[in-house]
Amino acid sequence: MAEQYDLIIVGGGPIGLACAIEAQKKNLSYLIIEKGAIVNSIFNYPLYMTFFSTAERLEIGGIPFNCLPPKPGRQEALEYYRNIHRYFNFSIHLFERVTEIVKEGVESFKINTDKKVYQSKNVIIATGFYDIPIKMEVKGEELPKVRHYYKEAHEYAFRNILVVGANNSSVDAALECWRKGANVTMVIRKNEINNRVKYWAKPDIENRISEGSIKAYFESNITEIKENTVEIETPNGKVIIENDFVLALTGYKPDLAFLQNAGIQLSDDALKTPTYNPETMETNVKGLFLAGVVCGGMHTHKWFIENSRVHANLIIDSITSK
Repeated sequence: MAEQYDLIIVGGGPIGLACAIEAQKKNLSYLIIEKGAIVNSIFNYPLYMTFFSTAERLEIGGIPFNCLPPKPGRQEALEYYRNIHRYFNFSIHLFERVTEIVKEGVESFKINTDKKVYQSKNVIIATGFYDIPIKMEVKGEELPKVRHYYKEAHEYAFRNILVVGANNSSVDAALECWRKGANVTMVIRKNEINNRVKYWAKPDIENRISEGSIKAYFESNITEIKENTVEIETPNGKVIIENDFVLALTGYKPDLAFLQNAGIQLSDDALKTPTYNPETMETNVKGLFLAGVVCGGMHTHKWFIENSRVHANLIIDSITSK
């Protein structure tokens, strides 16, 4: 017999945990199913990443987030959310991947994972967007030297590094690698550094580019990656540079196919925005809810921890009012 719950939460990130806290308050039987470690996306962030949000904006469950700097880093966040789990003692299965959500009848779902089968009256998808890199779709992108995730700068020290993009992750990687002795070149599709880049990092990267410490090709794109070189199309024509590693930090996207397979309708435009009621976060599938970044589809900068914590209250209030 499949285990049965009032609620299954797919995703054990901060918003999934926030949903579990509200479910506990209302005495709902629930289970969080997380494919990796607790707050897995934060675990996979660069080692020295600093949040744009201040600590209190990352709090959940009314538990203070105390740290010395006003803006916490990855390590402080992991410590905080581990302590959240210690305090609330969540019903959670880690390193278990949900493969399918199937609506059965009017008020039941079957949730298949790579380990078990569950039944639940309601399901929340809070899977974020960090799992699927947005590919450049250029020749040579499959080479081992091309990385779509960045952890730390040490292995790139004293090497020829090309960083693709001008968002926060790209800027952080470019600056860290340069400071560890790498020869850094950036390829940027637009004509400027993204305005969403953290306010303390934006002038830093602009000054490094201006003084020539970091080379940048604006309004440019990679056209081919080879073992020892990269070909770049610039406004002044084709350029070929020596290269050891490509950090293709071009962004990430939600698992849109997973949403569609669960019956959720997506918009026909490029944003692929899921259909949901903003007052309850319920999708077009009755009993199936969305929470957190996944609500924005390809617009992954619309929702983040501090402005989507409220989703937990909206969802649980909707479930318990029925």
